[in-house]
Amino acid sequence: MLLVATLTVYGQVVRHEFVNLDDDGYVYENSHVQAGLTGKGVVWAFSTMCEGNWHPVTWLSHMLDCELFGLNAGYHHLVSVFFHILNSLLLYVILRRMTDKAWRSAMVAALFALHPLHVESVAWVSERKDVLSTLFFMLTLWAYGRYAECPSSKRYVPVFGFLALGLMAKPMLVTVPFVLLLLDYWPLGRFRFVENAEPKRALVESSKRRQRADATVLRLIVEKLPLFILAATSSVVTLFAQKRGGAMSLTYVVPLSSRLTNALTSYAAYIYKMLWPWNLAAYYPFRKALPTVEWTGAGLILIGISVFAIRGSKRWRYVAVGWFWYIVTLLPVIGLVQVGAQSMADRYTYVPLIGLFIPVVWGIADLAANRRYGPIGLRGSAAIVILTCIAGTWIQVRHWQTGRTLFEHTLKVTEDNALAHNNLANLLMAKGNMEQAISHYEEAVRILPQFAEARYNLALALAEQGFPHEAIAQYRETLRHSPEYADAYNNLGAMLDHQGNQEEAIEHFRRAVRIDPYHDDAHYNLGVVLAKRNKQEEAIAQYQETLRIKPEYADAHHNLGLLLTRGGNEDEAIPHFRRAVRLDFERPAFHISLAVALANRGDLKEAMGHYGEAIRLNSADPRPYNNLAWTLATHPNPELREGRKAVELAEQACNLLGYKDPDFLDTLAAAYAEAGRFSEAISTSKEAISLAESTGLKELALDYEKRLQRYKHRRAYREALPSYRYDESP
Repeated sequence: MLLVATLTVYGQVVRHEFVNLDDDGYVYENSHVQAGLTGKGVVWAFSTMCEGNWHPVTWLSHMLDCELFGLNAGYHHLVSVFFHILNSLLLYVILRRMTDKAWRSAMVAALFALHPLHVESVAWVSERKDVLSTLFFMLTLWAYGRYAECPSSKRYVPVFGFLALGLMAKPMLVTVPFVLLLLDYWPLGRFRFVENAEPKRALVESSKRRQRADATVLRLIVEKLPLFILAATSSVVTLFAQKRGGAMSLTYVVPLSSRLTNALTSYAAYIYKMLWPWNLAAYYPFRKALPTVEWTGAGLILIGISVFAIRGSKRWRYVAVGWFWYIVTLLPVIGLVQVGAQSMADRYTYVPLIGLFIPVVWGIADLAANRRYGPIGLRGSAAIVILTCIAGTWIQVRHWQTGRTLFEHTLKVTEDNALAHNNLANLLMAKGNMEQAISHYEEAVRILPQFAEARYNLALALAEQGFPHEAIAQYRETLRHSPEYADAYNNLGAMLDHQGNQEEAIEHFRRAVRIDPYHDDAHYNLGVVLAKRNKQEEAIAQYQETLRIKPEYADAHHNLGLLLTRGGNEDEAIPHFRRAVRLDFERPAFHISLAVALANRGDLKEAMGHYGEAIRLNSADPRPYNNLAWTLATHPNPELREGRKAVELAEQACNLLGYKDPDFLDTLAAAYAEAGRFSEAISTSKEAISLAESTGLKELALDYEKRLQRYKHRRAYREALPSYRYDESP
């Protein structure tokens, strides 16, 4: 029943998409993950700290999904649902084995499986780490239960192994050794206390009880030292990864007092959301200044429950265990060390809520057991609670259908949510709805002026809409708030270059590559501007660096080839032109450049093929028509000449330019001569000479005059080694 109910509620995710909230970094824009399970991918998974964490098992899970399903989001979602179902069933099995209470265990497992607060962990592909790490957490509890029945090193090894795998899926499991100590207290009963001592020996026996209890606790702690060491190691690695990835940047911005008050409030808020799981959101903005009554009230509630749990621990051990399970397992993500800009997150409750479910279920069951109609009321209440959870979870899962449904819902149920405005705007901009996108970006930066990503995106949108000055202002403001934003330096440099401010553009490109030496676009753009400034050696070095970082960068291959031809290195340039054509076969300019290089080297047959391909791809570009016509009209090899075809191509080239280019007119004159139409060749050549002279191209006019004299003697023009012009535009 548990399996069917969970699959029914979550089965709708098969129609869900990826969402633009970390799913890009984890899956659909991550080339390592998309490649599937490969040797290089495995090495990367164990060495990377991408996304601010070291969790190789999670990366391997995503890689396996891509290996099996590609980028079919529905199947990625279903795998997470499978893990969630498995976790729910394991929770039932573990509790039943440890407590011998079947229906109570089933109710806790049902709440875990069907509570709306857990939707985020299951319906969000990026939170695979939650369901996967919890699977290993459950296996750790199962293995520990076996170990507790009959302690031995053979049974201890699986406990250590499962915990290690869990930590490599998500480091939130660092508190597991403390959870195991709680389970030792209840339900495993591994704490030993002497009871019923005779009154006259009370003082002596009390002292002995205390010594025995202390010895037992110490033994249980020592027993878990390897697990504590494992957890401590994981904590150090995680802190390093999050600091390196910038995820902890707010720790140094948000005062400790704000983090403490937020932590107190969040502990209480999660309890409230457990009881009333409504208006759940994908992101809750951090509030630096909380009302005093709010955090003091939350603190008093926590203290009150803690006192009750401790005082009643002998009579209701499950209350103390459940409560401190909740407190301890939430501690790594409660915000004392601020990771990200959220105040809290539903996904953080995935494991901690088990600690609250246990005392609630056990406590209500114990109360009902002593009432006349208690069992009937208990069954009815359980059914109502489960059906309510099913309905709430069904609705909440639907909000995760697409990024747009997710963030539109988030904006409805939260206030001043800059991240939701930014992410919704990203989707709107991708769909071409620029005005609405700009409106949401502007709202995001109004709410959070230092939100560099939103300002950067606003600049992109403004530039796309044709507001360059406004875009430049936003890029500058982005860099004021975030001076290490390499993409902003790169884009600002590109806009300044477009406006002719090349010196400042070069400064920004250089700053971008200093911040991020692997920024291929910044290296490429720097090469483009250096080439414009005739700094060819520096430009070549930048293009080469671009290709070292990204060997498949087609434009870098093409532009490097152009610079090499300027230096007379056409033999060295041709491989780069060929690579550019292979990487992007649909770019006419690449075919033209390769054809020019081949023609200048004498490989005319292959060159003619690439000219033809350029014409096929872009029939409105006059250059391939002209160059191909020149070859067909002037080449000394009669097998390559075809006068009639040359005339057709040359006329097409001149038509496209309105007969305004003297070079193209010169080509047409040569074509007429090859076709035997000398009177037209003479008149066209004269027109070319007149146009060249009127535009100050006297040397060209002299060349045309020499050819004109041949046409007057009814002789076609032949060129031993044609020299063609390259497309110099980057």
